Amino acid sequence: METNLIIGLLLSGAIGVSLGLIGGGGSIITVPVLVYVLGVEAHQAVSMSLAVVGATSLVGTALHHRHGAVVWRIGALFGGSGILGAFFGSRLTYLFSPSALLLIFAVLMMVIATFMLTRKSVSKDAPPSELKTAKAVLAGLAVGGLTGFLGVGGGFLIVPALVFFGGLSMKDAIGTSLLVIAINCFAGLSGHLNHGGFDVRLAALITGLAVSGTLIGTALSHQVSAPKLQKWFAMFVFIVAIFLLVKNYHALVA
Repeated sequence: METNLIIGLLLSGAIGVSLGLIGGGGSIITVPVLVYVLGVEAHQAVSMSLAVVGATSLVGTALHHRHGAVVWRIGALFGGSGILGAFFGSRLTYLFSPSALLLIFAVLMMVIATFMLTRKSVSKDAPPSELKTAKAVLAGLAVGGLTGFLGVGGGFLIVPALVFFGGLSMKDAIGTSLLVIAINCFAGLSGHLNHGGFDVRLAALITGLAVSGTLIGTALSHQVSAPKLQKWFAMFVFIVAIFLLVKNYHALVA
């Protein structure tokens, strides 16, 4: 257990680095880390993930704001539309068994990993596009639902949505996505708390390490290009997804 704890804490720092650097990604491995490395029950892992990712993203928002890379009006639009989706998405979590929940999570991981590997990268310095309000609201609502249901921040859905529907440059989308993730996570968490709590001390420890990683990731995001990291991270997510599919498919049909 001590070895698993050390590995889990190291991965917690990596979650924060990814959130700070590319505005997402890290949250997709939070639930698998909690379940398979730290031994947290699946339903509790979803709610704990929301607390960890929400708090970490809030700190990341403040750090990116210092660099002028958070557009609060657009973030509030996306986050506000996602609150309803996140709250009701959290109700769906408890309709599924732990194995079924992790199987669905694995499918989502594969979809996101494929999206990350195949989508065309947008330059951080690309000029902003026009705000498409209706599509932005629908995108925020959909991502909010996924956040509440599976405990993921949805950064890799939010960042391109902020670029293409919110009219932001890539640089601003990375910072603003963390604001949206924080809003969605706390909305989803409010729905999960009605079904019981989680280990607050463990969540606080993981959050502290993730926040430390966010400090590193945020600093790097304004100095280095993220596309290569995104590709490597996507491959890692894909491998973890295959592991979850195999393990939980057999558990579900057994």
